[in-house]
Amino acid sequence: VAGLSDLCELEGRCREMTERLMKRFALSEEGAKGLVRAVIACTVADLMLMLPVGLLYLLASDLLSGSVRSGRYPLYGLGIVVALLLILLSEFWKYNATYFSTYLESGACRIRLAEKLRRLPLSFFGKKDLADLTNTIMGDVQVTEQMFSHYVPQFYGSILSTCLVAVSLLCYDWQMALASLWVLPITLVIVGFSKKAQNYFTRRQNAALINMADGVQECLETIRDLKSNKAEKVYLDGLYRKIDTFENRQFKSELGSAMFVVPAQMLLKLGIVSVALVGSMRLMSGELSLVTFFLFLLVVSRIYEPMNFALQNLAAMNSLQINIDRMNEINETPSQEGKPAFSPKSYDITFDHVGFAYNSGETVLKDVSFTAKQGEVTALIGPSGGGKSTAAKLAARFWDIDRGRITVGGVDVATVDPEKLLTAYSIVFQDVTLFNNTVMENIRIGRKDATDAEVIQAAKEAMCDEFIAKLPQGYQTMIGENGSTLSGGERQRISIARALLKDAPIILLDEATASLDAENETEIQQAISRLVARKTVLIIAHRMRTVENANKIVVLSGGTVAETGTPAELMKQNGAFARMVKLQTESQNWALT
Repeated sequence: VAGLSDLCELEGRCREMTERLMKRFALSEEGAKGLVRAVIACTVADLMLMLPVGLLYLLASDLLSGSVRSGRYPLYGLGIVVALLLILLSEFWKYNATYFSTYLESGACRIRLAEKLRRLPLSFFGKKDLADLTNTIMGDVQVTEQMFSHYVPQFYGSILSTCLVAVSLLCYDWQMALASLWVLPITLVIVGFSKKAQNYFTRRQNAALINMADGVQECLETIRDLKSNKAEKVYLDGLYRKIDTFENRQFKSELGSAMFVVPAQMLLKLGIVSVALVGSMRLMSGELSLVTFFLFLLVVSRIYEPMNFALQNLAAMNSLQINIDRMNEINETPSQEGKPAFSPKSYDITFDHVGFAYNSGETVLKDVSFTAKQGEVTALIGPSGGGKSTAAKLAARFWDIDRGRITVGGVDVATVDPEKLLTAYSIVFQDVTLFNNTVMENIRIGRKDATDAEVIQAAKEAMCDEFIAKLPQGYQTMIGENGSTLSGGERQRISIARALLKDAPIILLDEATASLDAENETEIQQAISRLVARKTVLIIAHRMRTVENANKIVVLSGGTVAETGTPAELMKQNGAFARMVKLQTESQNWALT
């Protein structure tokens, strides 16, 4: 029973240590265990390098004592072979435990971060720069990959092996051991105290990197506007300054590290001097044998080499915390959770006294209440900034509301798993997102198990068939990054085809036909109208002709419901809706004179 209790206690301590490593270095459980194995492998490899020192000591002892016999030479030869074999095996183990396991963990870490981001609310992305998030997933993981393959296990392995050797030396001759080891803690403290300064330089370097990446990305995205306005030189001058700033930050970061590491490494060399001085004095006084003096000279030449690298590793590790903190920030951000089951009685969308504000604190919706009924088209209209797009995104739980309740068929959307909830939605936003893939696969995203015939049918209903037929490989044509080879209207029609293919019970259309001409808009609206039977359709539009056949119109202004009713009812009220219709009619009749 006592043995079982001790085993359970040991298992608990191991689990606690694993959890600490997971938190400290943003690792998975397997990654934390891999780090422990890597440290043990590095420790053993460093200790194996002491075997030649032991053989030289034994050989020197025999030679100086004059007791060496020819029969022992084969034993020394065998000892050399065994030592080399053990060193080879330990280095092979060390290589596998550090490099291979680290690469597996870095791959798993990127997937883990991406999966975490997939489940975070959009409010998180509103607080983050996309270049910063990209740098975290790619850059920070790459930094930690290098750290755990080249620095962290080797540092702790050097410390552990040096401690074991130090204990042995203290037991053998404590005076010579102190002369050998006194520099080690001092150099570690010097480099350790550089952590605050290095973190300062690393934070500024990361900020400069993100600023530079933003500038490069912005330049690529706006190159047409820059050329058309002859603004390339001015913009590029600013971009070059950002690149120069990043290079300067890198230089200062390296210099800030070297200011501590180089003096510490110079101090480390004093250990050899102290061993030589103390050993010489004790040798002349007869307190120390020549063999022991030789032994300590060999030992310090051996242990100072890994410690020299350990100081560099410690300096590199000091700046690691910034990268780990950025990854932990993502890992520790609460995800949107909910029940995996979603079985509403109907697909009516009800806003019940909903209030919402973005991170800026500016209130977007204030006490909004309306119902979009199944089998009807409900249009959200109003001035820009009135909360129309926000309301549509809240209905799909892209954000969680601050007050009130949003239900689908009586089920509060805040209680449903976001991914499960979105299976009930087909969404087309004004800002279309396409992928560098074929037309066929871009449409098939709406329903991954759809056949080619079903994809083509959806494309025909979205009026895509005509322009697709003109593409070089038809449906198998690659369309470039975000559909760069297509026009705005063609990109919009592919996104509509994607939504039609999904054929979900709830359809959200946010300015879905904004990029289309009047003829195509009418045809696509006819295609959409064939799919809205028994479905809930929530449409956002600025063109009044787009919503003239809606069953219900909700006018949002200043974050509140200003008017609600059918188009005919609102025209009779002569309020905000009637005024918008009048203004658009006048603008359509406007012409150059």
